[in-house]
Amino acid sequence: MAEEYKTFLHRWFEEVWNKGREDAIDEMFAENGIANGLTDENGKTIVGPEMFKPFFRKFRQAFPDIHVTVEDTVSEGNKVTGLCRVTGTHQGQGIGVNPTNRTIDFRGIAIAKMEDGKIVEAWNQFDFMSMYQQLGALNLTLDT
Repeated sequence: MAEEYKTFLHRWFEEVWNKGREDAIDEMFAENGIANGLTDENGKTIVGPEMFKPFFRKFRQAFPDIHVTVEDTVSEGNKVTGLCRVTGTHQGQGIGVNPTNRTIDFRGIAIAKMEDGKIVEAWNQFDFMSMYQQLGALNLTLDT
């Protein structure tokens, strides 16, 4: 099963994010699946495909050319972890920042718990702070 889960994770990022197939969310994310680390606009953890889709739409609107590369995977039991690299160009609204036409390049880790061929729970830790810094929307200075 470990190899199947690794293949599944690659397929999730390819179909949903790289190809923009919203219908793949229904195919691959369980009805009560929990996406820890991702929230709706009210700060609630995303649960199920219907809550995931608005997040997906807004992110794809902001980065229509988004590309997620799964650089490495580890699978144990019914969980699979992927080290991901996210690239794209900020061309639209959707993330609270007016389009900058700047490119982004950041990494993250996703862990997916699988049951019956779908993601039932996921833990997402992506470097969104770096993304916002690259867009010029977050300026941090360190005083030394």
